[in-house]
Amino acid sequence: MDIEAVGTAYARWAPVYDQTFGAVTQAGRKGAVGLINDGAGSVLEVGVGTGLALEHYAPHLKVTGVDFSEDMLDKARTRVTEKGLAHVEALRQMDARAMDFPDGHFDSVAAMHVLSVVPEPEQVMSEIARVCKPGGKVVITNHFQRDTGALAAIEKVAAPLSNLLGWHSDFAIERVLQDDRLVVEHRRSLPPMGMMTLLVLRKI
Repeated sequence: MDIEAVGTAYARWAPVYDQTFGAVTQAGRKGAVGLINDGAGSVLEVGVGTGLALEHYAPHLKVTGVDFSEDMLDKARTRVTEKGLAHVEALRQMDARAMDFPDGHFDSVAAMHVLSVVPEPEQVMSEIARVCKPGGKVVITNHFQRDTGALAAIEKVAAPLSNLLGWHSDFAIERVLQDDRLVVEHRRSLPPMGMMTLLVLRKI
């Protein structure tokens, strides 16, 4: 899936995202943000989308969100204004494969339901590792492919439709675990029905 296909897909999804996929994945978002709220300092949310998670960050944090889709960011900016989310410092349009931040800039990085959307997720993970401070936390929530069962068969059937859907149904977890600077500390299943996975990684 190329970057232009991502932009097109999420221009289509933006008006209904919160009521559809966003609603299904909101429990996982809250859980992921809760893990970040235990820390302090600056937070980067990669693939901030319509900003569904923004109101759940603790007010002592300084949150920056990036997304490739201006349509999704428009929704996020409206949310920040309407809810008075003073802890959100910036929302920027950006390609996550080449982020405009210095090395070691953020105390924590969140990437929720975005890595199976972007082209070159390995490069996105490399950028996440680069901008995270040593010792910092990276929290990921995502759908990863299954090897067996009925859902695995459905994932394979849906895979050719990735440009239309806006995400890869057959996305392997190994694709986000290749950067040696990031070490897995925790992994668990998320609702609905364990279809999503939460990963906590530490930058070494």
